Amino acid sequence: MAITRKNYVCNMFPSRHYLKSGRFLTGLLFWAFPCIMLTYIYGTAFDNYELGIVVVLLLLPVHICYYYLLTNLVMPSFFNGKYLRSVLTGITIIAAMALLYRLNEIFISDPYIAWYYTRTNPKWSWEKLEKDYWHQLISKGDFVNAVERSNVVVWIGVTLKMFALWHERKNAILQAELNFLKGQLHPHFLFNSLNNLYALSLNNAPQTPGIILGLSNILRYVIYECTADRVSLERDIEVLKDYIKLEQLRYEERLDLNVNILVPPGAGQIAPLLMLPLVENAFKHGVGETVDQPWINIEVQVVKSELRLKISNSKPLHPVNTSEKQGGKIGLTNVQHRLKLLYPDAHALTWYDEDDCFILEMMVKLTANNN
Repeated sequence: MAITRKNYVCNMFPSRHYLKSGRFLTGLLFWAFPCIMLTYIYGTAFDNYELGIVVVLLLLPVHICYYYLLTNLVMPSFFNGKYLRSVLTGITIIAAMALLYRLNEIFISDPYIAWYYTRTNPKWSWEKLEKDYWHQLISKGDFVNAVERSNVVVWIGVTLKMFALWHERKNAILQAELNFLKGQLHPHFLFNSLNNLYALSLNNAPQTPGIILGLSNILRYVIYECTADRVSLERDIEVLKDYIKLEQLRYEERLDLNVNILVPPGAGQIAPLLMLPLVENAFKHGVGETVDQPWINIEVQVVKSELRLKISNSKPLHPVNTSEKQGGKIGLTNVQHRLKLLYPDAHALTWYDEDDCFILEMMVKLTANNN
């Protein structure tokens, strides 16, 4: 996002909210590190750490100004792809800050150092101060030293800042992708659930009120509660059971359904909508497309903080249309993608597409419940 004048002013002059937040303390700690490092360097050079800390504090405003100019003007241009502009702006700031650093030395820090030493030794002298201001300013050696000293601390901070921004940008892209995948699931379940309800209402089924109640529970969960990154496994399974009941009512005696759920209370938390689309696929392909004696087996259990789901279902005697088959894999592909993003090293998903059945197994490491 391009930086605006308003954002720039807010960054340069922190608000009360910023002062009250942890970012202010983080900023203090951030600048405490270079202060300690520079105090050690200058204190060792002067053989006097009292003088070292004062000189560091006199030069610190230049470092702070330098750092925030780079992070507020150069880095936003760089991350927005304006590379030439960021390079030219950066070179200008580097030259300007070296000049400012040198002016600080000539008019503030160097005179203070001279005053400090002559206070105890009136005969003490410093050759560079015997020149007039102009010749001090154009001294090549002193200017090169100013460039070096002004850049060492600042570019360490800029490197850390760029790494932090890259990490935030990566997380933002990841979250956007997850939101997109989750957004695909919401209408998918909504329309399928409404289709189920419509099919039952055509037959004036007496179970319709109960079905509507169960459906509302599912939709409430899918639309509102699934906005969280993690939900309790108990709640996720409660909704899963409601869905299974709705499908069981729909197919009645036509379906041979076996469900075995062994999950202790407080087992942990899980990302929402991982199991539901897999179970829905089993009903769609294990019953909807099977002509004779459809069957589904669903097993859910928790073993050593791991959720283990196994689903097996019958398959139609004759292959379905290719486009329909690909459409049915949307839920499976979606779950597979979300697992890779949410549980990169904490999941397993395998399936076996046999001639007469389809078997799927999923393992996910649960997150501990929040206290």
